[in-house]
Amino acid sequence: MSTDLDLANAEWTKSSYSDASGGDCVEFTRALTEPHGLIPIRDSKNPDGPALIVRAAHWSAFVAAVKNGELRM
Repeated sequence: MSTDLDLANAEWTKSSYSDASGGDCVEFTRALTEPHGLIPIRDSKNPDGPALIVRAAHWSAFVAAVKNGELRM
């Protein structure tokens, strides 16, 4: 793995849509946005687990769809 993709010291932000009771917690970081254009996403209950890494444009589209109520469980 490239050291450019090291997330060991990344600052993670919990999604405002995450469940306040400790369930369904999604975190993301902008640590790889510049210069890679990537957004790592992880389960906050498992901070040492894997991160899903998506393109920033795809993350923006996902967030917009959630805000617009386009995604339903």
